[in-house]
Amino acid sequence: MEQELAELKKQVHALQKELSRVSDEAEVRKTHHKYGYYLDKCLYNEVVDMFSDHPDAYVEFLGCRYRGKEGIKRLYQGRFQQTFVKGRNGPVHGWLLDHIMMQDIVDVDETGTHAWCRMRALMQAGTHQSIEEYYPRGHRQWWEGGLYENEYIKENGVWKLFRYRYFPFWHADFERGWSHTKKNYIPWPTVTYPEDPLGPDEILEQKMLWPDTRVVPFHYPHPVTGKPTAPDDLRAPAYGADVSTSDPPLSLDLPAGQSRPGATSREPKPGDRVLPELVQNKVE
Repeated sequence: MEQELAELKKQVHALQKELSRVSDEAEVRKTHHKYGYYLDKCLYNEVVDMFSDHPDAYVEFLGCRYRGKEGIKRLYQGRFQQTFVKGRNGPVHGWLLDHIMMQDIVDVDETGTHAWCRMRALMQAGTHQSIEEYYPRGHRQWWEGGLYENEYIKENGVWKLFRYRYFPFWHADFERGWSHTKKNYIPWPTVTYPEDPLGPDEILEQKMLWPDTRVVPFHYPHPVTGKPTAPDDLRAPAYGADVSTSDPPLSLDLPAGQSRPGATSREPKPGDRVLPELVQNKVE
């Protein structure tokens, strides 16, 4: 009887752990989708409030990094809010900015306090012709496809945005399509804060826009082999050319001095239920 009771307690404990993991995955997924709905309607105050106040928080966007809550505010409540809606919190008449979030893969670490998410975004944006005469950006419409490789942190029982990495992969004029997209469709920032009051804290070496087709690294290992994808396989050489001739692989490396809470250096095993198994950031 005692042995049966001990076995039941063990099973209950395992079920509680699995239920917590599944629940956390669902909450992280909901957190990102809520972020997307706020972003659609230029509710940038709400977006910023979703981020952790942790000093290691940041956003990577267009080859730049906006660090800490102040840097994050500079991006959303500065660059985006001032450019798109002239400083107000919320939409303006005739301005479309829909972000369709999809193909999400969420993984929570063994502590239940740190999570990763890979998700695709398809954006349709533009202005209605009725506001062409007075809206500074005029009358235009375009598509954007991008990929997130994000990290989340649970603070006081609440999942918050922690390290957001958004790679806008391709853009396309609505009329001509993606095959005619001009290079450097969105100019890369070249000046940092405070020289640029709305600029990033640092400019990164890795930049990519269509027709660059390098792969954004996966936060998770292969689900069957347990192995990470080889860096050279994430590069994109010209057709028939040796991979050594192409741009270097993209990276999800952290800034010097930062680490990933909950991550371990143990090699992942096929069938592991808790993913990803990431190594701690190595400072060279």
